[in-house]
Order: sequence, then C-alpha cells, then structure tokens
Amino acid sequence: MTMADSPLGHFLRTLAFFVSVSLGAVLIGGHACAAPEAYYMMDARTGETLFEDNAETPLHPASLTKMLTLYIAFQEIEQGNISLDSMITVSKNAAAQPPSRLGLKAGQKIQLRYLIRAAAIKSANDAAQAIGDAIGGNQANFSERMTRTARALGMRNSTFKNASGLTAKGHLSTAKDMSILGRHLFYDFPKYYNIFSRRQTDAGLTDVANTNRKFLDAYKGADGIKTGYTQPAGFNLTASAERGGVRLIATVFGGASTVDRNAKMAKMLDRGFAKAKPNVGEQPPPPPQFDNADNELLANAMIEDGLPQGGLGSAAKTVRQVVTLTSSPRPIPRPNFSELANDAQEQVAEMADGIAGALAEATGIAAPSADLPFAVAATEVPNAPIVTVQEAEAATLRPLLRPQTAPDLAPTAIASIEPIPAAPAEPAAQSSGTLASDTVQLAAAVPAPAAQNAAIQPLRQAPIYDDQTMLAKANATQPLPAELPATGEVVTRLSTSGGAHWGVNIGRFSSSDSAERILLKTQLVESATLGLSLRKVTQKGGGYDANFLGLTEVAAALACRRLTARAIPCITLGP
Repeated sequence: MTMADSPLGHFLRTLAFFVSVSLGAVLIGGHACAAPEAYYMMDARTGETLFEDNAETPLHPASLTKMLTLYIAFQEIEQGNISLDSMITVSKNAAAQPPSRLGLKAGQKIQLRYLIRAAAIKSANDAAQAIGDAIGGNQANFSERMTRTARALGMRNSTFKNASGLTAKGHLSTAKDMSILGRHLFYDFPKYYNIFSRRQTDAGLTDVANTNRKFLDAYKGADGIKTGYTQPAGFNLTASAERGGVRLIATVFGGASTVDRNAKMAKMLDRGFAKAKPNVGEQPPPPPQFDNADNELLANAMIEDGLPQGGLGSAAKTVRQVVTLTSSPRPIPRPNFSELANDAQEQVAEMADGIAGALAEATGIAAPSADLPFAVAATEVPNAPIVTVQEAEAATLRPLLRPQTAPDLAPTAIASIEPIPAAPAEPAAQSSGTLASDTVQLAAAVPAPAAQNAAIQPLRQAPIYDDQTMLAKANATQPLPAELPATGEVVTRLSTSGGAHWGVNIGRFSSSDSAERILLKTQLVESATLGLSLRKVTQKGGGYDANFLGLTEVAAALACRRLTARAIPCITLGP
C-alpha cells in the first residue's frame, strides 16, 4: 500500500482540500468587502477637471474630513473670533474619541495652534473634535456648520456628522468634493497651507509625525494635503503637487493599503502633469457662497422631512410691550468661557421672558432683576398665530434671494479667551513652515461700551423705500468693532443693546423643540435680516412662542415684511 492510498494520505488530502477552500473563501470575502474606489484629478490653477472615475459618488471620506474642520478654524482666526494662542478647553466628547489621538483629557486646556498641528499632521481625532466643539459649542452644531460651509464651497454631494471623519451614518463626501476643498485650502488660506507639508512638529503634549510623510518624501513637488483611513473607507488621500508652474490637486478613495494608495496617486499625478497645459493663467476659486448654501440646505431639509409645500398667509402686526427705563447701571463684565458653560442652565432658568432677559442671554450676563436697565411687563403676545410645525416648515420652503448688500451670517458663539504669553519661536529649520509664523493678530474685536452705544442709534423715523434700503439702514445700526480691548476678550456676536429692542414672533407651537427648529430654519433662509438676531422660545398660553429678539424697529419691520411675503406668519414686537 502506498502512502497516497493509506488512511494517513487520505486524511492529508482531505485536510488540504478544506484549507484551500477556507483560504479561498477568506480571499473572496476580503475582496468583496474592499472599499469602493474613486479618483479625481484637477488643474488647481483653473479648477478644470483633467480626469475622473466614480468621482461624484458619496463615500466615506475618513480623516479627509479634517481638512474642512481646519478650513473652518482658519475662517475663525481670520475673522478675529479666535486666535492661535486661544486656550481651548477639551470637551468630554473630544477626549472620548478613539485613536488616532493626541491624548487629550476632558477639561484640559491647550492652545489652538497645537490642536491644529495635531489634526493636520497626526490626524488626531481628539484634537479635531476639540476644535469643532470649541467653535460650534457641540458636535451637532459644528456638523451643521461643516455641511453649510461645504455647500458654500461648491461641495454639492457632501454631508458631515463630526469633525474627525470617524464613520457615521450620513457622513459622506466624494473624490471631487474633497479636491474642491483642497483647492480652497490652498487659495483661501495660503499662509496656513504650509502646515500640511511639515514632516513633524510640536503638538504641545508631544512631537507628532505626518501621516503623509512617505508620499511627501517620495513624490517630487508634493506639498500636501491629507490622508484618511477607516475600514469602510479604505485608504484615502487628497494630494497637491507643483512642477514647473503647474499645480495639480487629486483625490484617491478606497486604496487597498498605504503603498497601493500612494502608488495610485503618483501615477495619477504623472498622468496629470503630462496632460495639463503650461502657461495657463490662474483663476482662483470664488469665495464661499453662503446665500446659495442656505437655500439649498433648507430645501433639502424639507425634502428629507417629507413636509408638504405651501404655507400660511398672515398680515404683519405690531404688538407694543411696556418697557420703562428705570436705571442705567454700569455694564457687568462678561464671565469667562468656562463659567458661561457651567452656569448656562441656571442663567436660562433665571432670565425673564421679556426682552431684558433675552438681552441678558445674548450678552452672557445674568443680572438680578433689580439691576436690569429695563422693567419689562411679561405680557403674552395677543393673537399669536397658532402654527403647526409642518405648516411653518413648508412656508420656508422657497426662500427669497438675499440682496447683494446683505452681510453673511455672523458666528453666534460667545467666547471669552484668556490671553497668554506668545509661544516661543521654533528653530530656524522650521520657521518657514509655521502657521503664519504662529502669530496672527485678531482681525475683529469689541469696541468700548460708550463708543458702541454712541454708534448704535435706532432708526425710528427712517423713511421706507424698498427692502435693500431698509436692510442697509438696519445693518448700519450694528457697526464693526474697532480695536482689541486690553483684556483680550473676544466676542463673536455684537451686543443687541443700543436701540435694538424690537423683535419678531413667527407663531406658537406645541413643543419647545418644534419652535426652536422653525426658528433655526427661518433664520437660515432669512439671514439677511435675522442673521444677527437672538432666537428665543417662550412658553405662553399652553404653547411655545417662537421669537427673534434684539432687532431695531427698522430691522423688525423689514423682517416681518419679508417673512409675510414668504407666507410665514409674523408679528413685530415693539417696546
């Protein structure tokens, strides 16, 4: 009997068969679970598409998301709402993020510059989420801003649910959209863009190495931008490279490994440099178009909620409340950011339902009622229209275009930043790679109370010509801040004092959440007149009134006029 015919031989053949079948199943299964692939290549000088495949299919972007988080952080710095030296308090949400991590702890304070470095270079999830929570107040608010900013940049197929890029339902983008974002980073924030080319840097807690350093070292002319990886996404990369005056930006989704992804990107860029035309004039991308973003997002929200189209008609009315000037106390200093966060619930409970309470909430001051400059009669709004959520949301389905003179929505967060000494200079070898030499002056600040009150005057006798004239006059009552106060305090919403004692009521709803949701959507679509107002929900008569407060008489009248034109119920609230 030969070995092959023996029981042992039979056993070995059977074992080999099952091993081969199992291995084949694993390989087939692994291939079936591979992330979808997509790529996109553009000429960064003009935005022209050079070639693409599956480029507009929404896929998991992974940590490419952090490019948008950083874009918004750069916006906040340029607008003067925050600085690189600002101390950020790490939220519990940020500290709980899974790896990759910088190692942040809840309640820890760290300079924004270090969070930017960690998010851009190490791709630290906790650092990115700390940035988002500090700017937006929480993950949901910042995610909404991310999606709105993406739409304004022309990223039509992207929605975001967090600042880090961790897999979440509805958190999707495309190879084309990420290339568009990379181009905006390069052109909109050139003095910060070089952060993406650093091989390593100090992130405060430790030195961090760039996740993209292999590609940066291997491909001539490469200077960014960002890697990303999760199991559903695969290995992603948005890269930029420049050779002979030609700059290309490309994105790869769904690489099988770092080596595979880098090889595909190198091949794409080689092909792009061969195809791109030399001596082409640069055409920088247009600035973010937030008007279109507001309209598109609101329309999408209506569609997603399955709400009917149409609305309610209602004549605009004015209700006067009793507001008597009783005193003019010295302004109370604003609390710092941490105190504001810890005492928020107590402040809301103590605030009056009237305009004085709303103004206190807007400025972050919870003064005792005896010290308030106004005695407000907390009277119910008579004849407030009872509106269902569906009717109110449907009425905002077709937003009007904002006039060309209308300002963009201002950020709504109130932050008090404690100034600290400037960070020591980095070694000369890295000086060219610092974030704007790590020193950025605040571009906006808060004027002294006396100067601000003198500049803000109500336009009670202003003639009414048309919407644009009224809007220009209404906006004229909210001057831009002039210089940085010595305390280093940064306020990202102008005070509603100085004559802005009017408001607008848009209906009464069955729940506080419903009223707040309608207020938010209405403010988005009518941001020209309501963008700087304060949303206030008050419980009255068995329902919840949805009010916008902190407006001048002209602004309130114009807002009601425009809302009524949209078939949205509206009542102006006057002093």
